[in-house]
Amino acid sequence: MPEIRADLVVAGGSLGGVAAALAACRLGRRVVLTEETDWLGGQLTSQAVPPDEHPWIEKFGCTASYRQLREDIRGYYRTWYPLTERARDWNALNPGAGRVSRLCHEPRAALSVIEARLAPHIAAGRLTVLLGHRVSGAETDGDRVRSLHVRGPGGESTVLTAPFFLDATDHGDVLPAAGAEYVIGAESADEHGEAHAPGTAAPGNIQSFTVTFALSHHEGEDHTIDRPDGYDAWRAYEPDFWTGPLLSFTAPVPSTLEPRERWLEPNPPDEPVAQLADPARDHGDSELWMFRRILARGLHAPGAVPSDITLVNWPMNDYWLGPIVDVDEATAAEHLHQARQLSLSLLHWLQTEAPRADGGTGFPGLRLRPDVTGTADGLAKAPYVRESRRIRALHTVTENDVSLDVAGPYGGTRHADSVGIGSYRIDLHPSTGGDNYIDIPSVPFQIPLGSLVPVRVRNLLPACKNLGATHISNGCLRLHPVEWNIGEAASLLAVFCLERGAEPQQVHGDETLSAEFCRLLEQQGIERAWPDVRGY
Repeated sequence: MPEIRADLVVAGGSLGGVAAALAACRLGRRVVLTEETDWLGGQLTSQAVPPDEHPWIEKFGCTASYRQLREDIRGYYRTWYPLTERARDWNALNPGAGRVSRLCHEPRAALSVIEARLAPHIAAGRLTVLLGHRVSGAETDGDRVRSLHVRGPGGESTVLTAPFFLDATDHGDVLPAAGAEYVIGAESADEHGEAHAPGTAAPGNIQSFTVTFALSHHEGEDHTIDRPDGYDAWRAYEPDFWTGPLLSFTAPVPSTLEPRERWLEPNPPDEPVAQLADPARDHGDSELWMFRRILARGLHAPGAVPSDITLVNWPMNDYWLGPIVDVDEATAAEHLHQARQLSLSLLHWLQTEAPRADGGTGFPGLRLRPDVTGTADGLAKAPYVRESRRIRALHTVTENDVSLDVAGPYGGTRHADSVGIGSYRIDLHPSTGGDNYIDIPSVPFQIPLGSLVPVRVRNLLPACKNLGATHISNGCLRLHPVEWNIGEAASLLAVFCLERGAEPQQVHGDETLSAEFCRLLEQQGIERAWPDVRGY
């Protein structure tokens, strides 16, 4: 098999993987970055989910490189789109003016920015990107990973060798391949003393995933798709813990589980510049079109954009009938197929049966946008994954560290060895074990160095949603800016260890080394502590 050698192998082109590759290349290291799809960026691109962020994101609360990513995305629109003068002058330009985020945008915009930021490192020979490659195995020697095997789109295998390996896959695929200790699903309440953990550990109880898709609306046109094969089954499906049929505008409020009626109003006559997403006060999903709108026609010159574009990642297309991780390939493939059928069935229901404000039914003008997702069928390239395998770490972040009810509004566990910060509600979607939403307030938190360090393996680090966390705390650690921070910090830890001839466990256990590493983080623009802000 062909072999590629580098200073650092980053498996998985997720947001964390991109951040990891950039951080190491920035310091002159040679990196190999792999990605299973043909798009880098994970949940921001191939999964087509605009960023879920905290309310202070425009001022503080993320790494300098993540902030630059956000500004580059805005610059992409200012450079290439026919924005109105008012939109172009909007300092905090939100291309979709959606309710879920202050930066709702198309996945291709983020992809273009990511590719542009990586391009100089590819040109310089520091970075090798292997698209269409997935982890197929690993070679280990005691507590060290010697090489990683990846399989390409034609079935060919390549051996990747390096002193350090980062797992930036969305499911933590390197962990079982390398024999690293990990946990999956829900831990028991006894293990960490978490109030919302089940009485018995449930490894198969994993948050739902979603196959997202993008829509525009064209009044007077008929874009109704063929009736999906699974439509009748999904049309009749009424989960025991739900508020009625899944294909309905009625769904639970995540924080109270009370029924709430949603509605759909394509292309509302709003003033996009006036929209200001505030995740601390308004979850914003009652009016579904505006919830994850990723392109607002009102920001553009009259007639330039015929319709808004909205991203469908709604309660009705969460899939929880089974996991696609730590199951055999046939089972995973079947669940992924059914999730795709659910999303297509939701679209067909919207086009033919959904209630309208005028008393009619169906929105046949809804048009699936494969040009937005980069796929033939119009569904996202990859499922939106909310929960991963997670390393057994020297420090595990638990509900007790991040819960507002436990810590109080100004609480939160303080870490002298913090490698970054984040904030989001503890937001767990319905799970494969039959649990409904768990949506509870949290406090702004720090990411402890120990949560990046495995209990045993010496040269493998988590760089996505697979750090030392629990099923519960994962609910606020899984979002875009935190995942980016995790990948960036893990990469800098690997580089620091290479320069010092040390191992991550030594950096964690030695105050002098830990302090030196924290200074490197600060020099690289990583915020390690919060100012005086309240949880929500």
